Amino acid sequence: MDFLRLDSSAAEPLYRQIYTRFRSAIADGLLQPGDRIPAARALALELGLARGTVESAYALLTAEGYVEARGQAGTVVTPALARRPNGSGSLPSSGPASASAVRTASAPAPAPAHSQLGDAASSTKPFQMGIPALDAFPRKVWARLAARAARAMQPQDMIYPAWAGLPELRIAIATYLQLARGIHCTPSQVFITSGYRNSMELITRALLTPGDSVWVEDPGYPPTSDLLRETGLHPVPVQVDADGMMVAHGIATAPRAQAAVVTPAHQSPLCVSLSLPRRLALLDWAAQSGAWIVEDDYDGEYRYVSRPLPALQSLDRHGRVLYSGTFSKVLFPALRLAYLVVPPAQVPRFDHISRTLAMAGPALMQHIVADFMNEGHFARHIQRMRRLYAERRQITADGLSSVLGKQMQVEPQPGGMHLVLRMQSRHTDRALAQRMIDHGMSALALSERGVLPQTASASALLLAFTNIDTPQRARELGRRILKIMA
Repeated sequence: MDFLRLDSSAAEPLYRQIYTRFRSAIADGLLQPGDRIPAARALALELGLARGTVESAYALLTAEGYVEARGQAGTVVTPALARRPNGSGSLPSSGPASASAVRTASAPAPAPAHSQLGDAASSTKPFQMGIPALDAFPRKVWARLAARAARAMQPQDMIYPAWAGLPELRIAIATYLQLARGIHCTPSQVFITSGYRNSMELITRALLTPGDSVWVEDPGYPPTSDLLRETGLHPVPVQVDADGMMVAHGIATAPRAQAAVVTPAHQSPLCVSLSLPRRLALLDWAAQSGAWIVEDDYDGEYRYVSRPLPALQSLDRHGRVLYSGTFSKVLFPALRLAYLVVPPAQVPRFDHISRTLAMAGPALMQHIVADFMNEGHFARHIQRMRRLYAERRQITADGLSSVLGKQMQVEPQPGGMHLVLRMQSRHTDRALAQRMIDHGMSALALSERGVLPQTASASALLLAFTNIDTPQRARELGRRILKIMA
């Protein structure tokens, strides 16, 4: 265990240090598939740490597929890692960098001169997708920061902002991504956009050519395919199962595709996580074929069975992954702010394209978000929302199941912001979703999210739980659904 030398003075939490060191040891062959690792209690005593710190690291390693528990036999490195998908290479090394290095890295000088699954309506309806718990947003803190930013405005703040985004916001995002999502990047790799659609436009203009084929998940997020078609690209549906995108199906269908758009943390709309073997297979395919991977991490912070999984980008050794994040789910959609992390080698190309498109959004709003992050409000807000969503998720699932248990089954999910209710009766999801809309509720039909025969035939409702705050409310809505099913 010599590789487990921890730095108590580092900004990176100790559980993350344990996680990254184990992951590196597995990647570098110090730990082989099937090797037994110390029990959490024993390792905590050896390192002089609380047992919960080690258990948090082990839970993350287990959730991502690096280790597995074998009961009385202990915890071992996952034997299935002995053979890489497609039979090549070794596990990627994490290559961690210090958080202080991210904070001190200077952003480049300014260059010269569908949120997931549905847009917001003018007012929030029960079960409306893509809307966070707006009642829990710290509006007073936000108002104070906004007023302060407005009062501090100087003439130089009123000219055209930096094309790729304000340097202070790019630095704040780079620091946050390293600590929270396992992404090691410099601020120069971060590009601010005005939403997911603009991030995709930036990617397609910079890296793809009309006529290129792009893998998309099936079932998936329809606006992604629509955006690709509008830019002259050819979306290729790739089936999704319990382990996420079926990479083998994509290779068999379109092996020469130039890109793949995936939602690895919580697949949209099924909420399953892309398994470690599938992640490695996807990275292998991209490296071998020279393709790009767009990681749409629209709500990766919200995982309830363990700590949030590190991003797919953290496994990328070949510079093929572009990480797309958004503030729409963790703050509020009206911000219209998102960000894109590009591989280092692509920074000049994206600098050039962003200078042409100028899509970073209003400078004042960027200042407010940067202050919100730098003063610690952002991290605290996510922690609060993760606890709140875990509660509301359980409340909504229990309340609907108590009323609709014979008609629908709530499918267990590791995270996300909505529930998947599988139809158990003769009713179809499309007809019921439309009746719910007609009766003042919101719903999406899973069968409308699929193109392939295996996925288009699935029948389930997609219902957001973020704004269902009491058991009584959940049961009342369940009774309203039951009434229109009669």
